[in-house]
Amino acid sequence: MKSITYIFSILFVLTIFSCSDDNDDNPEDLNKEIEGLIKVTEISNDEHIIEIYSTQAKLYQGYNELTLRIVDKLTDEFITNATLNWMPVMHMTDKNHSCPKSEISKVAGMKTTYEGFIIFQMAGMMNQGWDLTFNYDVDGNSYTAVGDIDVMMSEKQVVTVFTGTDDVRYILALIEPSDPEVKVNDMFAGLYKMESMMSFPVVKNFSIELDPRMPSMGNHSSPNNEDLVYDASQENYQGKLSLTMTGYWKLNLRLMNENSEVLKGELVTEENESSSLYLEIEF
Repeated sequence: MKSITYIFSILFVLTIFSCSDDNDDNPEDLNKEIEGLIKVTEISNDEHIIEIYSTQAKLYQGYNELTLRIVDKLTDEFITNATLNWMPVMHMTDKNHSCPKSEISKVAGMKTTYEGFIIFQMAGMMNQGWDLTFNYDVDGNSYTAVGDIDVMMSEKQVVTVFTGTDDVRYILALIEPSDPEVKVNDMFAGLYKMESMMSFPVVKNFSIELDPRMPSMGNHSSPNNEDLVYDASQENYQGKLSLTMTGYWKLNLRLMNENSEVLKGELVTEENESSSLYLEIEF
């Protein structure tokens, strides 16, 4: 009888340890959460390291979709329950300003990763550049981490800053297609207004007329394009961009307010080869 009790006790202990091991995070599984991403940089304080990942090796002028992980310096473990916000600031010789950005949220279905985007309207330059501040809470404790970041100039115009006929300063950025193809591509763009040097809210319920042209090929356009309209669920503008061949395309645009009044941009005609409001793609 004692032998049977002893055997059951051993089995019980083994079961507990087995269950405990099953609940432990596998480092390989956690690394899958950043699979296909490149660590761009990291920002740290005395307690944590905030790792910043992207699909590209660097941060660029324009739209940057970013993934974050927080490492506890003492335990070398990832923080899974943080609440974060961030503030990018461009330090110029005569003034400082921020840029459009999203909130930071936990990546759905993931344990260690957080996500958001930043739209840098300008690249860093000599004697003036960007820094990024994180304010975050973990288990009721508040932390701050700040560090300089390098923002490279984009080869094409994927973001533009302009003043509309309503005297409002706007920022328009290309989000998709990030990898254009010869087909009708989904096109997404972000539109924001400069409320102050540090505040850039989303502009809602406007519309953006689209007329893509190939200047090197007789300035021809393409069929089946669709103008961009506001999508409230994504808080951006969505349309269809038809690319009939590879090469350089100028995406001529006209920004319309809720009353269909033109705030920026012109129609492309035989006399007018391009709009003053445009974005660029080359592939």
